[in-house]
Amino acid sequence: MVYMVLTQSSTFLIGDIAKLLGIIMDALFEFTTIFGVTNIGLSIILFTLIVKLLMFPLTIKQQKFSKISSIMQPELQAIQKKYKGKNDQESMLRMNEETKAVYAKYGTSPTGGCLQLLIQLPILYALFRVINNIPAYVNSVKSVFLNIVTPLMQQDGFLDKIAEFASKHGMGNYDFTQSNYVIDLLYRFTGTEWQQLEELFPSLAETIAENSARIAQMNTFLGLDLASAPGFALTPALLIPVLAGLSQWYSAKIMQTNQPEEANPSEQSDNPMAQSMKMMTTTMPLISAFFCISMPCGLGVYWIATSVVQIVQQLGINYYFNHTDMEKLIARNVEKANQKRAKKGLPPQKVSKAASINARNLNMAGDKLARAEELKKKQRDLEEKYQKMQEATEYYNKGLAKPGSLSAKANMVQQYNEKNEKKKK
Repeated sequence: MVYMVLTQSSTFLIGDIAKLLGIIMDALFEFTTIFGVTNIGLSIILFTLIVKLLMFPLTIKQQKFSKISSIMQPELQAIQKKYKGKNDQESMLRMNEETKAVYAKYGTSPTGGCLQLLIQLPILYALFRVINNIPAYVNSVKSVFLNIVTPLMQQDGFLDKIAEFASKHGMGNYDFTQSNYVIDLLYRFTGTEWQQLEELFPSLAETIAENSARIAQMNTFLGLDLASAPGFALTPALLIPVLAGLSQWYSAKIMQTNQPEEANPSEQSDNPMAQSMKMMTTTMPLISAFFCISMPCGLGVYWIATSVVQIVQQLGINYYFNHTDMEKLIARNVEKANQKRAKKGLPPQKVSKAASINARNLNMAGDKLARAEELKKKQRDLEEKYQKMQEATEYYNKGLAKPGSLSAKANMVQQYNEKNEKKKK
């Protein structure tokens, strides 16, 4: 079995995108080198920032679709309730037609948000390949490995010695006749394994020591080896999956602020968007933490950087939508959809009164919820005060004396004194 860990991806489309992203990564590494900084971790952060900026238009379109979809939910839920329990073909066709009409009214479609996701998926997978395979895409890093690999492959008995070494350390079987696969092996080395390699090839000990030190410098970021996986050991590297999970959780959390609250919490079960957002908030941080435990720290740094940039972007997007007239946004969206319909020879759609009402309700939802919470708090305070007054009245009025009589008043004084004496004790 041959492991292909650091060699460039040859997958259709993914490989081409990865090569393009690799050019960006290589350029960033060369850029930081100008300032005397040869660190892969810094390059990963800059790389993440640039890629997220390039993908920002797709992010905006996805968020706009989510916002408009949330406004449509009352109408979509009304249609679902209307045809609930009706499974005959005629009812299903009518429900589909009415649903399509709602989407058309708002200038979108049920697959409107899928296109952006479909575009992003190959990009994200290609990003994973580049980050996880740095020497394959960053020529400056690969050249340092070649300083070791080229003379190493010329040593007598190289194939037998390196194969035995890899097997001994449980690193699998590689095609050691090709330099790329030898780099695959060396990229997994720790300090101890580099020393053992020097002992295995003593004539190259100086070359190995010099270049392995350069590799360690490039791979070390904030004291962490980017080529090693954190694992479950209690080391500083364990912060990588923890921070990855927390940043992913907060990123998913603030995305929900862009969605309106359900007037009736029980209706959330009928809202697929609310359910998917809830699931994402719970599962994605766990997935992030799990992958970052078993993957190289470099991938974890990329994951954290991605979440941080995404948080900043989302805060800006939320601010934009919170200060945007939703009626005008829907009107512009319908206008763009009508332009596409005109090209197909179809009649234009109009923004209905229901759409405008939903948009206004969305803008007012936050204020209504805040006022409702304030009223509930005042009500609870009044109930507590009334309860205390009732308890006090019952305490001082207990006894056989007629309320308001001298005996009753004497009892109240006596009970008051008894109560104070108990407190002193």
